[in-house]
Amino acid sequence: MKALAAAHCKPVPRTGQPWPTGGGGGAIGTTRKRQGWLRAGFALAFGVALSVCPRAYASISIVDDAGDRITLAAPARRVIALSPHAVELVYAAGGGAKLVGAVSYSDYPSAAKTLPRVGDNNALDLERIVALRPDLVIVWRHGNDERQLDRLRALGIALYHSEPRKIDDVATDLTALGTLLGTASQADAAAAQYRANVAALRARYAKRAPVSVFYQVWDDPLMTLNGTHVVSDIIALCGGRNVFARLAPLVPTVSTEAVVAADPEAIVATRQGPTAADAPLPNGLTAWRAWPRMTAVARGNLFALDGDLINRPGPRLVQGAAQLCRDLDMARARRPSDTLGPRPVR
Repeated sequence: MKALAAAHCKPVPRTGQPWPTGGGGGAIGTTRKRQGWLRAGFALAFGVALSVCPRAYASISIVDDAGDRITLAAPARRVIALSPHAVELVYAAGGGAKLVGAVSYSDYPSAAKTLPRVGDNNALDLERIVALRPDLVIVWRHGNDERQLDRLRALGIALYHSEPRKIDDVATDLTALGTLLGTASQADAAAAQYRANVAALRARYAKRAPVSVFYQVWDDPLMTLNGTHVVSDIIALCGGRNVFARLAPLVPTVSTEAVVAADPEAIVATRQGPTAADAPLPNGLTAWRAWPRMTAVARGNLFALDGDLINRPGPRLVQGAAQLCRDLDMARARRPSDTLGPRPVR
């Protein structure tokens, strides 16, 4: 039976297809070097394929955030995380010692700062990734180049897509990664604590008087997030309403006139790292003071959050949510005494 399964699982290398160049992987330069990486790539493909086949007898199988099934014959031992939030998830799930590579800006926890770098959100160093011999790569579906991910798939490397769209999905990712890493006990405990913290915020804020919110991702061009993004779910958790939730792109570009017409009660942006509550606001926020009749400006409801806490859908997302909930509560407290709630939606 094992011999039959091995025959069906035996990989057949494709000929005439050199290791891909460009796209951030770095041009290899010489024919000899291209051939060397081609041999290394096929060697990795053979090794990974033999480690997970036959799939019918694999001990670990889960479905990731993209709906793809990930199957491993044994817990992953060499892991690369291709986004800062994925790095945080792996550490929280108890698999930090198994990380062998990460991308730029992976700086939490502090141990992550020493991990070998394999690129950034613009491009990956595919040669470096292959050289690190991963048996699991955690990818960010809307943050990594899909063409480069396809090249990793072609080598037989197992990819786990992490793309939380709801605040509760972070706990789901924690438990899934704990299964893949063989650290289920620690991951389950972290997920349980995370769910408890989210539940506490939801019980406290979700039913409070709604606050209309413009969430500003970038100021030039002016960009926001639609209703399918996890930040929009956090706004709802805090009793807020994303004024641009119905726009089609995940990260829409909007005009200043559209924001003024929406007249949000609060405008929220991010700043780099934690700062004192009385620290100056980012320029992208203070620019709105040019429209003093907007409700958010008139009432002083211009809020800046720690970007690492709210923009990274990892375990610290609940801390970012707590900051946003407090800010929206401040907006409620600043309503005129004769105001029972926000203006009717136009």
